[in-house]
Amino acid sequence: MDRDQPTVVAGKRAALEALRAGDVGEILIARGSRQSPALRDVLDAARSAHVRTREVERAALDELAADHRGVVAKLDAMPTRTTLGERDLSTFRWRTDAVAVLLDGVEDPQNLGAAARSIEASGAQMLITRTHRAAPVTAAAVRASAGALLHLPHARVANLSRAIERLQDARFTVVGLDEEAPRSIYEGTCPTGRVALVLGSEGSGLSRLVREHCDLLVSLPMHGKVGSLNAAASLAAVLYAYVLPTRGDA
Repeated sequence: MDRDQPTVVAGKRAALEALRAGDVGEILIARGSRQSPALRDVLDAARSAHVRTREVERAALDELAADHRGVVAKLDAMPTRTTLGERDLSTFRWRTDAVAVLLDGVEDPQNLGAAARSIEASGAQMLITRTHRAAPVTAAAVRASAGALLHLPHARVANLSRAIERLQDARFTVVGLDEEAPRSIYEGTCPTGRVALVLGSEGSGLSRLVREHCDLLVSLPMHGKVGSLNAAASLAAVLYAYVLPTRGDA
């Protein structure tokens, strides 16, 4: 197992999604936990999947995860779909209207998780991130994603520019989100066919080489007093306001 990958995920929603993904070896529940609907969903899913559940003292869960809300899922292994590499981008079975999202330098696991949640919910086919100077898949990231990282194909690549070239060879139009772009998402429609949306970090945005590899740059207009949104919020806005309207029920 990659050392960056979690052996546990914490929280009821993340545990439920891990059970649905088929990667849980055991569910640990804080002794005396209230039988809420969310907890009952976890217990029902564990029974259906024939996964053992065990009550433990809350202190034992505290040692495994900082914010567990009384439930921790111990994983057999992370799903193989989260271990894709650069070469897989050329052989992946992309839909004709596929959407892929590349994160260029997002280093906060909470932002990674929030972004993955929007990506998976939107129906995009893959998340692509860097292996260096980027947030790894941790228990905190899985929890922030509400379990989406356990379902979403995720490629980690050493060179994002080279990954973009592979996507372009696979007939993707690569669209970079850049606050300095001369064209906003409201000044034209998203390209048809396969689209790769590239999002930079909150601090420095897109790196120079990644920006130069994009086919098109667009901005998200800001009309309020706050000058920007965080990366995950920007991504969700662009996916739903710009990319998905050209794809129907993508």
